[in-house]
Amino acid sequence: MKKELKTLEIANLKEKFENSNFFYIADSAGLTVEEVNNLRAKCFENGIEMKVAKNTLIKKALESIEGGGYEEIYDALKGPTSIFFAEAANGPAKVITDFRGDKGEKPMLKAAYIDTDVYLGDESLKDLKSIKSKEELIGEIIGLLQSPPKNVISALKSGGGKLAGLIKTLADRPE
Repeated sequence: MKKELKTLEIANLKEKFENSNFFYIADSAGLTVEEVNNLRAKCFENGIEMKVAKNTLIKKALESIEGGGYEEIYDALKGPTSIFFAEAANGPAKVITDFRGDKGEKPMLKAAYIDTDVYLGDESLKDLKSIKSKEELIGEIIGLLQSPPKNVISALKSGGGKLAGLIKTLADRPE
């Protein structure tokens, strides 16, 4: 690769890393072309961008970001590397585990960067999958906020029916 192309690729990667709060680095070596195409399709369906890049270019792009704090990731940059850029923290973890199914260990997670936290190794995939997305958290909070008023209204409605029944019974009762 010519120096100009390397410089351009580093600049593109740097921009991706700067604009992404969540990215995963995985090893997808050993997958057939058909499997890689299927993985890319799953990523596309879930709004995840999958990119393959050289480790040296990835490291240079990460090093060029001021105050990045990516040092822990550098050791994971060995062997073939695929990068997954996502809007949701758990998106790539879900895609990787769904893609694997029961058939294998690839792609294997090397590292993940989630809002300044670094997760290393494939064993952290389970934890990453359980991270809730922003939308899921907002939904839970709204549900919690709506719960007490719903309970009060429900109690008033059911109590109101009982109260109306008692009043009707008392009114219909002969004196």
